[in-house]
Amino acid sequence: MPQITVDYSDNLADGFDRPAFARDLHSAVVEIAAAKPPACKTRFRRTEDPVVGPDTEGHALVHVHIALLAGRTDETKSRLTETALDLLRRYVKPADGRTLHASAEIRDLDPSYRKFEGE
Repeated sequence: MPQITVDYSDNLADGFDRPAFARDLHSAVVEIAAAKPPACKTRFRRTEDPVVGPDTEGHALVHVHIALLAGRTDETKSRLTETALDLLRRYVKPADGRTLHASAEIRDLDPSYRKFEGE
């Protein structure tokens, strides 16, 4: 916990500083949601062919999913969502005049969530 997944358009590959984004998002999750630093795990998934409405060109998409253990207030979740969006503004620079569509959401992990760490 937390489990963070970032889906982003392949046309952002060169304009998205993913390591810096993850580092600063992890810091924010620790500060805002009281997570422990080693518990923060982020994976990035590149997606192809963003389409917005009828447009198959000129757009870039990025969406941040943050899953936390239950118990955080709606205020905490909202603050973390806004922080994630602020960080996207800082670390994502779409090329060629593309319109960036950025979003973020926080959800509670299902009570069945378990983890394993080891070799």
